[in-house]
Amino acid sequence: MIRALVLCLLAGPVAADPLFQDRSGALPMHIYDGGWEHFVGGGVAVFDCNNNGLPDIFAAGGETQAILLRNGGDFRFTPLPLPALTGVTGAYPIDIDADGAMDLFVMRVGPNIVLRGDGACGFTDATADWAVPMGDHWTTAFSAWWDGDGRPVMAVGNYVDRKNPDGPFEACDANQILTPVTGGYASVDLTPGFCPLSILAAQDARGRLTLRLSNDRHYYVRGGHEQMWDIAEGRFLGPDDGWQNVSLWGMGIASRDLTGNGRDDVMLTSMGDQLLQLAQEDGTYANAPYSIGTYAQRPHTGDDGRPSTGWHAEFADVDNDTRADLFIAKGNVDQMPGLAMADPNNLLMQQADGRFVEAGQTAGIATTARSRGAALADFDGDGRLDLIVVNRRAPLKIYRNVTKDTGNWLQIALRQSGGNRNAIGAIVTVTTDSGTQSQQNIIGGGHAGGKALPLHFGLGKADRAIVTVTWPDGAQSRHQVQANAPLTLGHPRDG
Repeated sequence: MIRALVLCLLAGPVAADPLFQDRSGALPMHIYDGGWEHFVGGGVAVFDCNNNGLPDIFAAGGETQAILLRNGGDFRFTPLPLPALTGVTGAYPIDIDADGAMDLFVMRVGPNIVLRGDGACGFTDATADWAVPMGDHWTTAFSAWWDGDGRPVMAVGNYVDRKNPDGPFEACDANQILTPVTGGYASVDLTPGFCPLSILAAQDARGRLTLRLSNDRHYYVRGGHEQMWDIAEGRFLGPDDGWQNVSLWGMGIASRDLTGNGRDDVMLTSMGDQLLQLAQEDGTYANAPYSIGTYAQRPHTGDDGRPSTGWHAEFADVDNDTRADLFIAKGNVDQMPGLAMADPNNLLMQQADGRFVEAGQTAGIATTARSRGAALADFDGDGRLDLIVVNRRAPLKIYRNVTKDTGNWLQIALRQSGGNRNAIGAIVTVTTDSGTQSQQNIIGGGHAGGKALPLHFGLGKADRAIVTVTWPDGAQSRHQVQANAPLTLGHPRDG
């Protein structure tokens, strides 16, 4: 008990209340728009497209053109040319060919596209060159992992089958697993499909690589549920595995170890309650108690008391106090009368006792536009995570984190030889006098978009840390590092 109290005091608040400054004037006008096929989607991919250390932005446009913005520093962003891309629901950055330049898997209403990056923010359509079978679907979710040292395995989540004459209800499309083969990729259907709006390949509470699918009950209506697919065994988990079916209006997934037990807890956004599942020691999940403060089921500002609609969710340490906070993008699907229309985004700040407290309004990010995709990233290199949000039928927004007296920090990139250049699947553990944090290096989750950036850790008052990397092949490396600097750590086999 005394040790727990000491750790809480050491990790105690080092920052003032979070505060963001609206810098959206630095962006060109860009709106995610379109009809019913773009009620969902609206993702953003954040990555460094020219290896200058600054995060760049690719934002979906729906029926309008997608946009690529190069970060020139000091919140200056320049639009760059792209292949003509409409019908885009979102995108995920991934280095498919291990050449050190990020590529983009672009999800669309229609055939998806793989864009090959050239390392200078130029992109060309490589779908045919890499023989990636895309089909003609309504794609809303993506994740990827490496099985060995070659190219990635990619999971594609498809929403409603638009060609089903009995649809759209109970007409969920099949999902796809794209596996590398000689000369390209082979596509295998992953069924049953229950209309996923987010999927994530990561180590589950059992410590096994598992594909989690968060599915939208609005279209599967009945008979469906959230799904967990064991990747090594190629099967869905059931009650015999300790997996209890949960049905909700699944929109987004966020994953982070909140309790320090080395297992990622999982946030699932939905219409109404936002469900946090805590990983248990026996490899199962338990719903978090209501008192934890993450359910965020109704608007926290204004007088619209109808249920909220959550989309993108992301855990990140906004004030660098060593505790992961939680951002949730909110917004009505379109004009659903049973749900809140004025539905502000949430910024839930984690307290020393593990509870989360709402700070979105005072922080200045509680827009009531119909928000969709988002990302927390350090756009100006000052060690504080800024925020970008895609809105449906409203302009793209970006906010600079100007919180005063934030803690120290680390940004950790991983590199290794071979096909999995960025060590996707690695686990990074950071230890200071105030405790231990861990993050998985993953691709997927969120809502319709994700990041390929160094992992960010807040250190509180600590000015140094011990970093342990468990690499995808099981090797471990240990590093003593100083705070407040970006780091690149290499696999021990590479010298």
